[in-house]
Amino acid sequence: MGTVLFLTLLVLLIINVPIAVALGLSVVVAFMVEGNIPLLVVIQKMFNGTDSFPLMAVPFFLLAGKLMETGGISARLIKFANTLVGTLPGGLAIVAVMGCTFFAAISGSSAATTAAVGGILIPHMVKKGYDVRFSAALHAAGGTIGVMIPPSVPMVLYGVAASTSINDLFIAGIGPGILVAISLIAYSFWISKKNGWGGGEKHSLLDVWKAFKDAILAILMPVIILGGIYGGIFTSTEAAVVAVVYGLVVGLFVYREIKWKDLGEIFSSSATMTAVIMLIIATANAFGFIMTRENIPQEIAQFMLGITDSAFITLLIINVLLLILGTFMETAVTIILMTPILLPITNALGIDPVLFGVIMVVNSAIGMLTPPVGLNLLVAGNIAKLSNSAIERAAIPFLVLLCVDLMLITYVPEISLWLVNLSK
Repeated sequence: MGTVLFLTLLVLLIINVPIAVALGLSVVVAFMVEGNIPLLVVIQKMFNGTDSFPLMAVPFFLLAGKLMETGGISARLIKFANTLVGTLPGGLAIVAVMGCTFFAAISGSSAATTAAVGGILIPHMVKKGYDVRFSAALHAAGGTIGVMIPPSVPMVLYGVAASTSINDLFIAGIGPGILVAISLIAYSFWISKKNGWGGGEKHSLLDVWKAFKDAILAILMPVIILGGIYGGIFTSTEAAVVAVVYGLVVGLFVYREIKWKDLGEIFSSSATMTAVIMLIIATANAFGFIMTRENIPQEIAQFMLGITDSAFITLLIINVLLLILGTFMETAVTIILMTPILLPITNALGIDPVLFGVIMVVNSAIGMLTPPVGLNLLVAGNIAKLSNSAIERAAIPFLVLLCVDLMLITYVPEISLWLVNLSK
């Protein structure tokens, strides 16, 4: 049954069937071949996969990110960051990374972070003399911080799949997110100084104060959301609802950049993104039912542990596997599908499930930069009007940089876990 399941999935992926449909059809074919399991079980397992209170955070965080993007919050954050570091070589590039980091603490989505910050800054950077390919690739790489810094939709998905504390995962993502931001800033400063990009803009303390006052509501949002979660005031799911209400009030009544007529498009696009993710979750849960029934995760775990009992080598193999999968699989699919397969292996080696969750999320974030399913590349390339090949080549240095960060996150657990341990 397991062989039929994976062969069917492989054939469907080769002929370019959408992943959610491919997962569901694979399960149906496997059930029909088995013959003694009613197809009604497929529907039951799909429903059970989405019947989870923590998963309610997903649509609300997606909606909150869309409201922030439309409501002028990202523009104010970028303006404030520009008054702080705009005078440095590569100032706008540094602003881009800072903007992605700020927006990441609001949206929980990698592509949304790239779109919100890149839509404003990429054209501006090109006007100021930055290379268009560098500008687009930088925003695609900066967007990866969107799923590391909490809140993070992929971390919610992993938390549900692994029955691990979502709050702990959120805390654990702060260190890796900051590490990636620092590495991108350092590279941007170096390459910009080398090419003579940026610098020259002067901002007075009055300019900084005015930009800060204008952005204060945007800056307060992650403070309220994350402070509420870690202070025990509300859960991560409730925090997502708070984020939506806050973004709606600020965008409609304070900044007034969201018009009532815009709400239909904002809600519908958020609902579409939610529907795609939830359908993947539903069909992946049915897919996981067969894997569990056939003891596939346990057999894979035994096979890998038979190769080596070294946690170092095993984590290296897992990282390579996840990076390869990230080139052609969506983030949600990778996490939901691979968690039940890989978690027994890491548990047997004594690796903290929170750390492993961060490793999976960082791998999936890097997958946003690898063709053919590099969503951040597609978003940034579309904004910069670049061909796929042009932005893919420009992204190579950032891919190398992120892989180095991944190795540090994997083999220096304190980067992820020191804040988690401190909070307990």
